[in-house]
Amino acid sequence: MERTERQRPNHPPNRSFAPSESSGSSTSTSRRNYSNRSRNSDYNYAKYNNTNSNRNFEHDSSDWRGKRSSAGKMYIQKLETKDDSDSSHFDLPPVIVGTCPFMCPEAERAQRERLRDLAIFERLHGNPGKTSPGLAVKKFCRTMSAKNDQALDVRPLPVLENTLKYVLSFLDSKEHPFEVIHDFVFDRTRSIRQDLSIQNIVNEKAVNMYEEMVRFHTISHQKLLNGDSSSNASSMHHLNMQQLSKTLITLLNLYEVNRSNGAIFENEAEFHSFYVLLHLGSNSQTTGESLTLWFRTLRSPVIKSKEMCFARRILRYFRMCNYKGFLCTIGAEASNLQYCILEPYVNEVRALALSFINNGGYKLNPYPLVDLSMLLMMEESEVESFCQACGLATCGDELGNKSLPTKQTTFSSPKGVFQRYNFLKKI
Repeated sequence: MERTERQRPNHPPNRSFAPSESSGSSTSTSRRNYSNRSRNSDYNYAKYNNTNSNRNFEHDSSDWRGKRSSAGKMYIQKLETKDDSDSSHFDLPPVIVGTCPFMCPEAERAQRERLRDLAIFERLHGNPGKTSPGLAVKKFCRTMSAKNDQALDVRPLPVLENTLKYVLSFLDSKEHPFEVIHDFVFDRTRSIRQDLSIQNIVNEKAVNMYEEMVRFHTISHQKLLNGDSSSNASSMHHLNMQQLSKTLITLLNLYEVNRSNGAIFENEAEFHSFYVLLHLGSNSQTTGESLTLWFRTLRSPVIKSKEMCFARRILRYFRMCNYKGFLCTIGAEASNLQYCILEPYVNEVRALALSFINNGGYKLNPYPLVDLSMLLMMEESEVESFCQACGLATCGDELGNKSLPTKQTTFSSPKGVFQRYNFLKKI
């Protein structure tokens, strides 16, 4: 103890860094632990008080997640994937306030002209080395942070709103394949989110912008699955799903940040239902438990909304293999955006229904395709093609009525992506 006090002359003499019952070796260990705690404390202080740190609010979500956990409002972010570009600090002041008046900063525009790094939509008269302020849109930069960028490189909210409107207008274009359009819009909307994040813009206008970007990723989810089946399209779909999950989770938290007087936003219930529907494809028990906990965080107006009731019924029917309830509920209640998420599972459930009918039917009583069309909610002309895709043969009688012989042993659920079949809603 005398040795300890000599090393720390300014320390009160009656305070010890080790319990009095400890041996000499324990005293050394205690000093090491104290030193480690000090270093950790210094590190944490520096981490959360460094004004030059990246304040992007979409990636490093530990701050707001802890804050909401203490308030009993923690969202379970099972769908969120790590990305080096995004972080989450709703409660921190903005590091920078953008002053760039154009959709693309002048310095970046000039550099990309020199490098001929212009998307087809940004080229002036088709020239890959020439653009203009009305065409060029700022690209996403993974290394962008408040430490490295100046105000002139960041677009303020009004410019970001106009940029988003301009970028999303390309979705109606018929001149280029959707994959080309998606590649451009995907990158530029990500850059918009980055500028919102670095300025810590979390107001109602940011909510509206995030809703539009979630819509874009949701529609892309459907179109990329129904488009080219190449490996490039598959990769694009995977990346789109990642950003759909990240953008949606940020949107759900923006709803909470802008909550006032207990009211809910006009589209809030529907966007919450997307989070549930995106869990359909997971067989992980952990995901199911996380979703159960997530339900407990929802406010009563949201959980009781027709959109959330629909999503919960769909989830229950899917996990119980209730194909009739699943298909009929979609046909009666699904919105267009909800169907964009659900469409990949519709044919999966149809194949399950076909398997039950084939295995459970009577061999001497073929199942009429007209009845199968009503059950599977498909055009009768497409039912035969669907049966053949599942390895089942059909037959016809002398009157031209087609039916499905049951008890066939050749049934197999198609591998990979199904051909797209129309969804016939009951009138």
